[in-house]
Amino acid sequence: MPRTSSTVDPVAGWIRDARRITVLTGAGISTDSGIPDFRGPSGVWTRDPKAERLATLDTYLNDPDVRREAWAKRLAHEAWTAKPNAGHEALVALERAGKLRALVTQNVDGLHQRAGSSDELVIEIHGTIWFAECMACWDRHPMAAILDRVRAGQSDPRCERCGGIIKSATISFGQALKEDVIQAAIEAASDCDLFLAVGTSLTVHPAAGLCDVAVRGGARLVIVNAQETPYDDLADAVVNEPIGEMLPQLVGV
Repeated sequence: MPRTSSTVDPVAGWIRDARRITVLTGAGISTDSGIPDFRGPSGVWTRDPKAERLATLDTYLNDPDVRREAWAKRLAHEAWTAKPNAGHEALVALERAGKLRALVTQNVDGLHQRAGSSDELVIEIHGTIWFAECMACWDRHPMAAILDRVRAGQSDPRCERCGGIIKSATISFGQALKEDVIQAAIEAASDCDLFLAVGTSLTVHPAAGLCDVAVRGGARLVIVNAQETPYDDLADAVVNEPIGEMLPQLVGV
């Protein structure tokens, strides 16, 4: 299988010739914006395996100390000040060229939209950190409003409507994904002619399984990621180069 820089010319040609490209992005596309990934060598969970409990639904719901720690970390989350990087901007260029079928993202940082990607094309399968919602009545508010309450001294803010536990509008471990969102992602993977997986370890399902859906539908599969993935052997090309440098080259911007 062709890998690394030797794949640039053929992949760039495939992208140039494609008419319907579906992109799947993971944490690796946002590291150049200062948002650490989770499972990489310097990832959040690699450096501190205990941090994963903050993203586990049952633990979050049943342990007030975990919720207080989670809210303290949300106050300092890198997403509030992060700016889109060249990788995000390359995907905006792909959309403006009329080639983007959909942009499916595992990220919750909102950087694709801030870069200029259209809301109607971005499918956030793991939700967004920019909103918070009650786990009892599903009342939903901008995250900024809830963080203001935390800064004012509410270390574990509760829903003002029903008193329920509030969590970021992200999908935690043990939490069901939204069926309509997943269905939209499956449809986008099934009817594209090129599926581009960028900055994702392809170890989390059902997101990783979109590669299978795309290949079964006849699409070429291209993986751009710093580390090897379980889907490398299925891919038509694997590029193990820095995303911020390589993606603009592949897209031709």
